[in-house]
Amino acid sequence: MEQNAEIRRLLDVMPAYGRMTTKIVSKPAQAKVIDANFPLPWNQDRPIYINFDLWGRLTKAQRDLLLLQKVSWLIGVKWFKPNIDQGVVLLGLLAGLIESSQSDAVGVAVAGGLSAISALRIWRSNKSSESELNADIAAIKIAQRRGYLEAEAAQHLLFAIEAVAKIEGGSGLNFTELIRCQNLRAIAGLSSVGIPETYS
Repeated sequence: MEQNAEIRRLLDVMPAYGRMTTKIVSKPAQAKVIDANFPLPWNQDRPIYINFDLWGRLTKAQRDLLLLQKVSWLIGVKWFKPNIDQGVVLLGLLAGLIESSQSDAVGVAVAGGLSAISALRIWRSNKSSESELNADIAAIKIAQRRGYLEAEAAQHLLFAIEAVAKIEGGSGLNFTELIRCQNLRAIAGLSSVGIPETYS
């Protein structure tokens, strides 16, 4: 596989907003096939690291869906969408500034703790199984705009997750990957059992 040609092809597969915010970086030394660091709010770049030696062991469709899932996950991380947690973080920071100007150590500690708890909740919601499931569904929708059928795209992503686990030589699928695979099996029509609607 010619690396530059594959990067150009993958950029064509990506949605426009993905091309603007993410960047594909070759990282031959990494043990993972594809990886991305959790995007922090102050980082504008959201690189996706690919080991192209391992990447070439996957089929073209599996590579497409894996990339779309990773792009969807990176784009789906929202630090600044208006909700109660962001409001509490901002309120806590503002209160901390006011309390520090008044030299109130207890007030600063309470405001800082409030901000930290809310920031941790935002972090956890973006690192949850639900965010991965949402990224899977978003990737399938993008793949449908690229000519894949929904069931076909779900099946390719399912097989890609399983193939990556074998290529990376780990101890198998983790809990989140098992949940994702079960959901993808249901979407692909390979299983009548999906995940519960109330799962989060």
